[in-house]
Amino acid sequence: MKASELNPLSYGVIAGTGAMDLFSPQASYVVTTPWGDPSSALTEVSLGAAEAPMTAWMIQRHGNPHRIPPHRVNYRANIHALKQAGVEHVIAINAVGGIDPSLKPGDLVLVDDLIDYTWGRAHTFSDDASQPLAHIEFARPYAGRMREKLIAAAQSANVAVHVGGCYGATQGPRLETAAEIKRMAQDGCDVVGMTGMPEAGLAREAGLDYASVCIVANPAAGLEAEPISLEALHAVLDQSMAKVAHWLGHLEAF
Repeated sequence: MKASELNPLSYGVIAGTGAMDLFSPQASYVVTTPWGDPSSALTEVSLGAAEAPMTAWMIQRHGNPHRIPPHRVNYRANIHALKQAGVEHVIAINAVGGIDPSLKPGDLVLVDDLIDYTWGRAHTFSDDASQPLAHIEFARPYAGRMREKLIAAAQSANVAVHVGGCYGATQGPRLETAAEIKRMAQDGCDVVGMTGMPEAGLAREAGLDYASVCIVANPAAGLEAEPISLEALHAVLDQSMAKVAHWLGHLEAF
């Protein structure tokens, strides 16, 4: 079915597969887009457990089961599907490595800037003559009311959040080398992830108010003597997602 046929909801959430159960999933719909299939069905979820919780359309970025690597995510289809489902405000949940030494595993960061190190990804809707050419303004990639609402919700929920920081988007799916992280630190990156772009740029092209909630899963490569443990990384994410769900449960409607 087409996403435009669904009940329009103002909020959209793009997250990993593990986030779904924390947000009270309800009905799911398989949708199609001119850009191919989204990563997953669109699932209606409740944000929080209040008497009148807000609902949102959620997409599982890496599919269900978790199978799509970062460079193969159909970012255009995901953004288009949310737009057609009436979404105006998008909350992206991103697992990241901490480059800034003050960031510890389990910390939450509301980034305000980014540097794109990815390559070869379909990064624009302006891809051929059938689409209008759009030179979007992108100096402040996360600026908007959604980010302001998230700051207010964190204060209301008494959730500690680092406000500000630069997201470095790498190609993946491998983790970075120590030299790459050193370079990114010199460039001004505070966290590193693999899915921040082109998602944020496409959201801006589509006119969506987009903010990124980053969960620091581990210190970035080379910042600790021991190799990065994927088991420890996933354990941190599992624990931190509950904090994110509590945080989002305090969002106030627009």
